[in-house]
Amino acid sequence: MLSGKHVLLIISGGIAAFKSLDLIRRLRDEGVSVTPVLTHAAEEFVTPLSVSALAARKVYRDIFDLTDEAEMGHIELSRAADLVVVAPATADLMAKMATGLANDLASTLLLATDKRVLIAPAMNVRMWQHPATQRNIATLAGDGVLFVGPDEGEMACGEFGPGRMAETPQIIAAIDAALSAGPLAGRHVLVTSGPTHEPIDPVRYIANRSSGAQGAAIARAAAALGADVTFVTGPATVPPPAGVRVVQVETATQMMTAVEDALPADVMIAAAAVADWRVDNAAGSKIKKTKGAALPKLSFVENPDILAKVSQMGKGRPELVIGFAAETDDLVAHATDKRQRKGCDWILANDVSPETGIMGGTENAVVLITDAGAETWPMMEKSKVADRLARKIADRLG
Repeated sequence: MLSGKHVLLIISGGIAAFKSLDLIRRLRDEGVSVTPVLTHAAEEFVTPLSVSALAARKVYRDIFDLTDEAEMGHIELSRAADLVVVAPATADLMAKMATGLANDLASTLLLATDKRVLIAPAMNVRMWQHPATQRNIATLAGDGVLFVGPDEGEMACGEFGPGRMAETPQIIAAIDAALSAGPLAGRHVLVTSGPTHEPIDPVRYIANRSSGAQGAAIARAAAALGADVTFVTGPATVPPPAGVRVVQVETATQMMTAVEDALPADVMIAAAAVADWRVDNAAGSKIKKTKGAALPKLSFVENPDILAKVSQMGKGRPELVIGFAAETDDLVAHATDKRQRKGCDWILANDVSPETGIMGGTENAVVLITDAGAETWPMMEKSKVADRLARKIADRLG
């Protein structure tokens, strides 16, 4: 599908720039012609010679190069490709894009292009989470810029969290989706994610260890395949993906309302770790600890069963409803029973025993439970679980 396409690849300055070499090679294997552009900072990490050799094309570097301008002016260069890809996209270049700066060749091309732009962010976790970067992400998403990644994991600087550039297969899949309508184009996918926080009093709550990483990855993967994604998230530690409609909630009751408001949808993926119970007698002010006083008594009631309610809808039920089963023992048996009780189409079961490191970690190992039986997936990064699930959904919907 990619054969014969032309990509303008902008490589900005960051340690992840070395991955761009593999990206060029893989794209050329797919039959894609790649015109590379290097920022001056990128040349500190990869050489123009290596980039040119892999791309089998001239590398463009300087907006004031008279020879380059005579051969192909920067306006023509920005519009000659089918897609503009920025990999890696640093915080600096994203800030330039968001504010419309054009003080070098890369930023000028991005401002002048009339083609779709796909970026693969890569930066330190604190830089990614900084409010300024998050504002820039929102601006770029609103401008129609496409995102792939970043992934969560260990950084070259030694820190851990979101900010790693997406791996080459993910970027190529995103390029493929951007250059085509995408197998989920025209489909509305509703994803719930993260934990819920059920108040005890204004400063205390009941929750679980869900980071929201798997749900965010699923929303990102569905969007990469062209879906219109509504992402309903509890107070997760992983930031929501760019390029999707985000609805932030805190409690299970709020999440239920948000899901109802988001329907109808073609697909519902209930990846949120919703608290089963809430405190019925939550205090309106902080419960004080008093020496010798009796311990506070908490009264619990069941929270709404979001997965069951959507699964058992009549008119307006999504064509495909997918749930998750986080178990610590008898994984397949409990997940199979849950699928039957809830009435959903698929269940992704995972073992969240503390020794697995799955809840709150970067990897997942799931068993897909359908009416055809159980399909075991190996341990892999949560982003890859999401990609595999999104492809299966696309195949199912046809």
